[in-house]
Amino acid sequence: MNPSVEKITAYDQFNFPTPENEFPRDGMAARAAEAIVISSEWTDANPMLNMSSFVTTWAEPEAVDTARRNMFKNYIDHDMYPQLFAMETRMVKWLHHLWNGPAGVEPYGTATVGSSEACMLAGLAHKWNWRQKREKAGKDASRPNMVTGGNVQIVWKKFLRYFDVEPRIVPLKPGNYRLTAEALDQYVDENTIAVVAIAGQTFTGEDDDIQGIHDWLDDYEKKTGISIPMHIDGASGGFVNPFLYPDYQWDFRLPRVQSINASGHKYGLVPPGLGWVVFRERKVFNEDLVFYVNYLGGEMPTATLNFSRNGFQIAVQYYMFLRLGFEGYRRIMQHTLENAIALRKTLVDSGYFTIMNEMQRIPVVAVTLDKKVTKFNEFDVSNKVREKGWVLSAYSMPPNAEEVKSLRVVVRPHINQNVAQQLGHDVISACRYLEQHGGTAAPPKLHGHESATPAKC
Repeated sequence: MNPSVEKITAYDQFNFPTPENEFPRDGMAARAAEAIVISSEWTDANPMLNMSSFVTTWAEPEAVDTARRNMFKNYIDHDMYPQLFAMETRMVKWLHHLWNGPAGVEPYGTATVGSSEACMLAGLAHKWNWRQKREKAGKDASRPNMVTGGNVQIVWKKFLRYFDVEPRIVPLKPGNYRLTAEALDQYVDENTIAVVAIAGQTFTGEDDDIQGIHDWLDDYEKKTGISIPMHIDGASGGFVNPFLYPDYQWDFRLPRVQSINASGHKYGLVPPGLGWVVFRERKVFNEDLVFYVNYLGGEMPTATLNFSRNGFQIAVQYYMFLRLGFEGYRRIMQHTLENAIALRKTLVDSGYFTIMNEMQRIPVVAVTLDKKVTKFNEFDVSNKVREKGWVLSAYSMPPNAEEVKSLRVVVRPHINQNVAQQLGHDVISACRYLEQHGGTAAPPKLHGHESATPAKC
């Protein structure tokens, strides 16, 4: 070995410039590579202070150990890792029970890569079922549409575009930021494959009027003979509603609800990357969407859009369900909701803010600046508290409520009441500073016809 090379230390390698446009030619010591990665992360936000995200940012050491043991397992390889598959199958049954699925049927569902894949699978199932029903009746099946509200997650817009389904998106209006039955007669028709209602929406944390939409669809069927299913996007509410509001009928207790998705990596308390989709019963997920493959020595069915993926989130979800049980989740969600309510009171009592979500179901605080505030906007507040490390969402609402701006805080279980109050005081301090010095931030510019819909995070 060249003596000069031998003298190159990890410290020297740490100071080598990292190439931008070319693949690194030579390797380096493990400690040097680790140090470069760490230094590259220094200016990233602290996930614990990212209050714009619903995603879990803390785990017990035992959960971390569970993730470490399973991080090299390929989820799709059921033949090599049958117990991982057994955990998933068992949890689908648990979720079917948690969401009040009917007895005496075969529960069906799957773990997915976040709720995005779960929504895609549910949408495909409803499209396939609608098309086959139309073809069997000798009717045109070329113009499917889906109805949802302007508070819809971006993933549904992706589904509609990627899978050639006409979007029927009911616009919002100031003061009402959720889908209700009020205007459905202008959007629903015989080509509607499903109505998507949200439990725990991104903008304000509210639920759509699920019962009202269900009842309207019942009346619609009586008048027209057309039966339209519902899908519940429970990405954020699916792991809150069952524990805090057991008598609230948002789930499979409503006969038209044929599928539900939820994010295990949100209030399911699992690290990022896990979603769930569960169907009312096996026949709802169209058999034409299932592939049977011979993979690494065993034949197995696969119904997911993704194939190879990491299996550790499934093992961690299994750990969390066993670790907490129903009572543990109920206790955690109750504390988290109480902290959100306390933060909300602090912000509203300051006189700067007006609450947007009168119906506080999940631990989300959505506020807009009082009309008397004219020197700064919600984007200024978001920028100012970033100096303290906090990351808060500020955005303009979708059509037809674009003039309304919102500041949203997602309170997650790792935030205790002291920290929640610290955040509240930092927001108020930012407002006082901006009141004196003014603000300069403007809403982000939009391209084309897209609204400022937050990503599914």
